[in-house]
Amino acid sequence: MGTKKRRKQATVGFIALGCPKNIVDSEKMLAQIAQAGFLITAEPENADVVVINTCGFIAPAKAEALDTIAHIVRCKAAGSVKKVIVAGCLPQRLGRELFKQADGIDALLGLSYRDDIAAIIAGTLRSGGRRTAYLSPPSSKISDDTARLLITPAHTAYLRISEGCDHKCSFCTIPAIKGRFRSKPPEAVLTEALELTRSGVVELNIIAQDSACYGRDLKITNGLSKLARQLEKIESLKWLRLMYMYPAGVTSQLIDTIAESEKIVHYIDLPVQHINNKILKDMRRAGTEQAISRLIEKLKKSISDIVLRTTVIVGFPGETDEQFNQLLQFIKWAEFDALGAFEYYPEPGTPAAEMPGQLPGDLKRQRLEELMLTQQKIAFEKNEKRLGGKLSCLVDSMDKQRKGTGRFYGQAPDIDSICIIENCRAARGQFIDVNVIGTKEYDLLCRKISS
Repeated sequence: MGTKKRRKQATVGFIALGCPKNIVDSEKMLAQIAQAGFLITAEPENADVVVINTCGFIAPAKAEALDTIAHIVRCKAAGSVKKVIVAGCLPQRLGRELFKQADGIDALLGLSYRDDIAAIIAGTLRSGGRRTAYLSPPSSKISDDTARLLITPAHTAYLRISEGCDHKCSFCTIPAIKGRFRSKPPEAVLTEALELTRSGVVELNIIAQDSACYGRDLKITNGLSKLARQLEKIESLKWLRLMYMYPAGVTSQLIDTIAESEKIVHYIDLPVQHINNKILKDMRRAGTEQAISRLIEKLKKSISDIVLRTTVIVGFPGETDEQFNQLLQFIKWAEFDALGAFEYYPEPGTPAAEMPGQLPGDLKRQRLEELMLTQQKIAFEKNEKRLGGKLSCLVDSMDKQRKGTGRFYGQAPDIDSICIIENCRAARGQFIDVNVIGTKEYDLLCRKISS
């Protein structure tokens, strides 16, 4: 009797681009790809199929995605890749137009088809030269984010509590891409959190388009505060971090919840975008200079060791020198621990793109540089004040020379600075006490305290 020849398993290369919300989608797709029996390779340039999960929020993200697609398409032309699938926000935003902008794509996968990725890979492998687009309007459903294959370190994970956005910011494409705001039911969030912590996760980072809005569509008052109090009851959870909270949604009860908790870290990500009232109004942002300033004062008074992160946009249409200087003075006053700044990009389809007073690129770049130098001075001075102090660090990595990297509670994964730790003998995911012995630009140089 002859033996049946075993079919070779197709290899899949996966490239994840974009924000933490995209990471969650990538982790879900990777799990489904693995469960379907495909072999996931760390070398996408030599895979049978490459899946690129893209971001399409602003021009730099689109450019990064198109550059990545072009690179993989060149690999396909050279024969080392057979099929190219582009998923995520960029195909959701551009639709079949993306076929024209990046020739060589075999399939487009919109956000609503995330959970069909394994079947779509199989179909694409059988499709010959036919291109296929799996696209539909933004979904009104809530995705099940359980059973993910984490691409973050095993001890830290993102926990998405809602999808979509109902804010009408004039510069933003997210509502058009992601659809209406919709909260995950609390029980679904808790189920996912338990699954993650049982797998060894000790740090959960709450993410959403606006975490402070959690529960409003479910008629839950103080939804984020109530959810956080439930999550902190998980015994093995050590750190709970609240990300992406619009200032207008940060209530007194939420501040009290953070202040009283032993697990919710004293770190708030508070995107203000600007401080001038006219610019805020043109941006269609809720809140005013007075309200934002009062909130920052209240946070610092209520939580003495609070670490504040924000995001701002420079060069919004019509921004005058005086309005930009007002933003600079506000940053000097607020003394944010961390700040992300972006030039304004006129995104097609947004109201701001049609506004008069669009500023030239060189002026926007000049303002961005001035703002970041202002923030750099603040950040460096804050680091200097930590010299000689003691911190509790979560270890993220360690090399053979016992030099580790980690973070104290005021450093979110991926976006903030890190602690570089000498004499680190701890495994990833462990907490250790360190002394701050120096600084290296934005990072802290630390030494493990001998036990």
